[in-house]
Amino acid sequence: MQITVDTIIKAAAVLGATGAIWAVAYRVIKWFQKQEKQSNDIETLRILHISDTKALKDKESVDMLLVKDELCLLSYAMLAALDGLKQQGCNGEVTKAHNMLEKHLNKQAHN
Repeated sequence: MQITVDTIIKAAAVLGATGAIWAVAYRVIKWFQKQEKQSNDIETLRILHISDTKALKDKESVDMLLVKDELCLLSYAMLAALDGLKQQGCNGEVTKAHNMLEKHLNKQAHN
């Protein structure tokens, strides 16, 4: 059996086509693996985002309670200062502010 140029060309074409098919199949498989990895990464980031958001909301709640407590303390200190001024005989705006602050604190206490 004699190998001719035609046979060599046909064998090279078959090998080339087989190689091209395997290359395309390999690229498709790699693409699907990349998509799967991206999906997993996105899910991991989503879970991390949810936990970070919850932690921030919890910290914000604690901070807001601290601010409210501090404002309450400052309001009572302001009322005491106005009361002292009122006892010293200061009238007018001091009495007006004292009454308004007292009314506000009473309203807040009953809400």
